[in-house]
Amino acid sequence: MTDRMQDARMAGSGTRAGLGLILALGLLAGCGSPSDRLERGALEELSAIEIYQQGEASLEGGAADDAAFYFGEIERLYPYSEWAKRGLIMQAFAHHKDRAYDESRASAQRYLDFYPTAEDAAYAQYLLALSYYDQIDDIGRDQGLTFQALQALRAVIEQYPDSSYAAEAKLKFDLAFDHLAGKEMEIGRYYLKRGHYAAAARRFRVVVEDFQTTTHTAEALHRLVESYLSLGLVQEAQTAGAILGYNYRGTDWYRDSYALLTGRGLPVEAAGDNWLATIYRQLVRGEWI
Repeated sequence: MTDRMQDARMAGSGTRAGLGLILALGLLAGCGSPSDRLERGALEELSAIEIYQQGEASLEGGAADDAAFYFGEIERLYPYSEWAKRGLIMQAFAHHKDRAYDESRASAQRYLDFYPTAEDAAYAQYLLALSYYDQIDDIGRDQGLTFQALQALRAVIEQYPDSSYAAEAKLKFDLAFDHLAGKEMEIGRYYLKRGHYAAAARRFRVVVEDFQTTTHTAEALHRLVESYLSLGLVQEAQTAGAILGYNYRGTDWYRDSYALLTGRGLPVEAAGDNWLATIYRQLVRGEWI
């Protein structure tokens, strides 16, 4: 995902002078990739722009960790300067490219603290969100990262709606939200396979109630049919099937639920007065009171 983040950053570089990309292209024309990191003593003999050059050259040479060091040195040697400001956002980017997510987040947050109204504040918030998002590629991981990613992505969407990052943040927000639903489904299937039907139903209910816009809703409804039939809760199973048929009639999940219900002589229709019946009345009949 880092490459996609870089693409998003590069796409908007023409309007983000703070990132210094256009200037950097000219500066790098005469610079090769450094083979060794310069000592701090040597850096003190350089101007801010020359240290910035070293950082950009390191990025071009694939040494993101060195780049982060150089950009950080600008802030140390030339605090409160325009180059320190540019260096800080580039340090956050370099740390992210190096997959040093904690450090990237710290630099991005510092940029937001020091320059909350700057042109690159939206990008700093986006980098902060990515520092969480790019670590949630495995459903089995701690979901705390996913919640933090959602919060940070929401900040991009709500605080910077007109920025070039809002659309990408919304896409990632939807994917992260889907990820949470996927975790609930994974646990629910685990319980279902082991015959813990009540525990499974609770997980699938969470998906239906709290994650209705995700890609997992149709399967969750079908799994509720399976779970409730196993528990002898026939009316709940029928109603889950009815909702499934109303929203996802053309899916294999509905066909499987239909076969399960009709195979037992049960019509696929809302029945009884339960939480699913309430959803059915609201969804199909428009009865919200």
